[in-house]
Formats: sequence, C-alpha cells, structure tokens
Amino acid sequence: MSDIDGRLDPMTVLPRLMQLSTVLNRSHIAERAMEQAGLTLDRPALTVIITLQMAGKPLRVGEIATRMQVVGPHVTRHLNALEKRGLVRRVADPDDQRARLIELTPDGAAAAGRYLQTVLSWFTEAVADWSIEDQRTFGTLLNRFVDDLTARVSEVD
Repeated sequence: MSDIDGRLDPMTVLPRLMQLSTVLNRSHIAERAMEQAGLTLDRPALTVIITLQMAGKPLRVGEIATRMQVVGPHVTRHLNALEKRGLVRRVADPDDQRARLIELTPDGAAAAGRYLQTVLSWFTEAVADWSIEDQRTFGTLLNRFVDDLTARVSEVD
C-alpha cells in the first residue's frame, strides 16, 4: 500500500476501497441486518432512526438532515411515516417552545438497538482475530480518513 518513498499509494488503496464499497453494497448488509433485527423499513427511514440513536438525544429536522447529508424535506417525509409507525415522536424544544425536536419512542430505540447490535456484531467478528492494538489503530485511522476525506470533498463542493 506504500510506494517507494513510503507514502500511501492511492493506486493500491483505491481498488481496496472499491472492493469494500462493493462488499457493503452487494452483500445487502443493511437489508440483511434489518431482516435479522425484525425491521421492515426502507434504508432512509432506517438511517433516520440510527441517526437519532447515535445522537443520543432529540434533534431538530434540520440537524437530522445535516447528519444524513440530505435536505430537510427528504427527512420530513420519512419522519411522518416513522411517526405513524410509532417509532419517533415530535416533542417541544425546551430552548424554543415554537420549535419541535424529534425523538425515538421506546419502540424506535429498541428497533435501532437491534439493528446496530446486528451490524456491530458482524464488524466485531470480522476483526476478532486482530490484536487490540490493530483494532485501535484501524479505528483511529478510519475515523481520521473519513473526517479528512469529508473535509476535502466539502472544499470541492
């Protein structure tokens, strides 16, 4: 993965990133995890409840959209369906009584938890034979890579 001077060789990394993307998409990992977790949601709706679960607190629609990297109306459409299913609810914003926050209901939190437990168990099993140091290094570098790539792409936009 390095060239002659020890730097990262993008031409060796790119095929691996493409392979990872293919594995994640073709394996239908999200759909398989939803099935195993007993969920019947579309992927965007799943992303909404996972976003709320990961936030650990109620969020405004705009914040959910920002975290999902989509526009607000896209989120609103899915929130309406999730609310009808009893997975989310709208609550008053304690800082602005005119505004509403979206929070998971107990059923929504349980659904998100089941999904995350399923996916995380697969990821944990994939690195189970790695040393603790390798697992930590991978996590650190993956976080850094995603943050830096996201920043670079944002600069281009």
